[in-house]
Amino acid sequence: MQVRLLRKDSPDGRALPLAQVLRLGMLASAVALTGCATYSPLPLGEGQGAKDVAHLSVDTSTMPLPALRSHPFDLSHGMDVTDVAILAVANSPDLKVMRDQLGVAKAQAFQAGLLPDPQISLNQEYLTHPIPGFRTSSAYGISEDITSLLLRSTRKAAANAQAEQVNLDLLWAEWQTIAQARQLFNQIVSLREQQQQLAAEQAALKPVDGYVRQALQQGNLTFDAASAGLNAYADATKRLSDNTVQLHQAEHDLRLLLGLVPDASLDLIGEPFQASPTPDQVEVALASLPQRRPDLLALQAGYKSQEATLRGAIRAQFPALTFGVDRQSDNSGVGSHGINIGFTLPLFDRNRGNIKIEKATRQQLKDDYENRVLSTRNDIRQLQLDQDTLARQREQSQAQSKRLDQARSAAESAWQKGLLDWPTYLSIRANALSADMDYIAARDQQSQQAIALEALLGSTDLQPTSVAASQP
Repeated sequence: MQVRLLRKDSPDGRALPLAQVLRLGMLASAVALTGCATYSPLPLGEGQGAKDVAHLSVDTSTMPLPALRSHPFDLSHGMDVTDVAILAVANSPDLKVMRDQLGVAKAQAFQAGLLPDPQISLNQEYLTHPIPGFRTSSAYGISEDITSLLLRSTRKAAANAQAEQVNLDLLWAEWQTIAQARQLFNQIVSLREQQQQLAAEQAALKPVDGYVRQALQQGNLTFDAASAGLNAYADATKRLSDNTVQLHQAEHDLRLLLGLVPDASLDLIGEPFQASPTPDQVEVALASLPQRRPDLLALQAGYKSQEATLRGAIRAQFPALTFGVDRQSDNSGVGSHGINIGFTLPLFDRNRGNIKIEKATRQQLKDDYENRVLSTRNDIRQLQLDQDTLARQREQSQAQSKRLDQARSAAESAWQKGLLDWPTYLSIRANALSADMDYIAARDQQSQQAIALEALLGSTDLQPTSVAASQP
């Protein structure tokens, strides 16, 4: 709908009224332009990360989890698992991009709430050949898009809900980043522990390998009999090499998550992250899950945005109206005034297609949300059951590792004294090493599952606040 105010007249062929309107319009435009934005360049960076974590500073009060906000952040003695999580939230390149996306969403919400600018129209018709008794006609007017005003409330509500969804998606990404940082910390600590054990195993097997090779050269052993001794040292070397490659990959992933250069030092200290929620804590967290989990809140905000969009589509089905009043004078000087009304006939379109699309989209978002809640509850139940199984497996692996470690120490002493043959000695060492690796694997698996469960549940006192919430 548009409202237009028109005037057409000019005394004695002169265009003085139009010139005055033109000057007023230019003056108004000049005043408006004084508040316009100006361009300033933003050069691209070279993509270099921080050379050392000591160069990074973090305001822990902006962290999304209570445990991170209350943590004494001090990197002077190295990084514990909570320090790593804090740095990941504050400095992750992916999260920085998501915060930029939040800025775009907020700008779009701001744009949706702006009123349309009025339009000024100026017109002057000159006679091709001057004719006595006829004069130059002119017209001026101002118009405003009324239809845009009618749809402003739904448009603004949809955009605000969309910005809220982006903010909650960012918070959920921060939760996931915390979980990823904890997992990488645990993985690196375990791989470094394995590397030490494999290096010690390689060093312990080197004398046996030399003994077997010497016996083989002297003809005291056949290749069939020596194969076990030769393979033991080679296998330990290969396992050490494979472990080193895995360690390099994990350290690379953590440096990238923290926004560090490839050769930055990773001085990790303290114990891996551990969590063991009780069944009662799980039940309490499950009960309030839709009110706390950022991804579920984000889906709720998206559904709210779609509801506003659907309401806007329903409003847009009504005929578009144009209303105006005018006063005019033709070249002969005859004046008139009146009103004009225009509207579309709702015969074919009536915005029915868009309404169907928005209804189908709303149904899709509804089903998506309900499916997410259902799958989340099932995932939590599965992880809860797995925790009990993995805890028992870890205890068994730890007990077996301790027993075989004692057997290995005794076997090593007996072999050095010549009281034990080398095939038996190698067999005992191999079994002990396998038990140690099994225990580390069971401990890691339980830890990874605990981190996943913590990320799905969140803390019962968690509030949906984000690092981005404090940014403009």
